[in-house]
Amino acid sequence: MELTVEERNWLAEHLWDSERTPEEREIDAAWNVEVDRRVTEVEAGTAVLIPGDDVIRELRSKDQH
Repeated sequence: MELTVEERNWLAEHLWDSERTPEEREIDAAWNVEVDRRVTEVEAGTAVLIPGDDVIRELRSKDQH
């Protein structure tokens, strides 16, 4: 408890990571690349954004068929 918040966060992250398999780490890395790509598209204004209500409406209409 004598550690700073940043030190505790660092420790928790490294403890969590130490329990993950190489495959899980690889998946996480791939997701990080994808998230970075999407954020870049949104910030650049090139992403096609769909309102959440529209997505839910479309999914519900597909479920009824």
